[in-house]
Amino acid sequence: MGRKAGLSDEKLLGVAEIASEQNLAIFSRKEKLVIELADAMANTPAEISDELYGRLSQEFSPEQLLELAAQIAFENYRARLNRVFNVPSDHLYSPNQIPNS
Repeated sequence: MGRKAGLSDEKLLGVAEIASEQNLAIFSRKEKLVIELADAMANTPAEISDELYGRLSQEFSPEQLLELAAQIAFENYRARLNRVFNVPSDHLYSPNQIPNS
């Protein structure tokens, strides 16, 4: 999915490294904002501050923000559901892998 959206291997790997290294330099301001939203939505309880929502609404239309939040929520739902059943990673992502067209 990430490659189809135009993300480079560097950015895909960067997302995985954020928790341990906090290396956000490779991401644009808008991408950092999306990562911040995803982190906030993954917390329990999920709380999106008025300040974060204000910054998001400056970058995204209401329709874009709804679609973005829905996709993040779906991925969070899927990840949590997989934990219930101890579903391991399929290891479908590999750096420098040629995407399917």
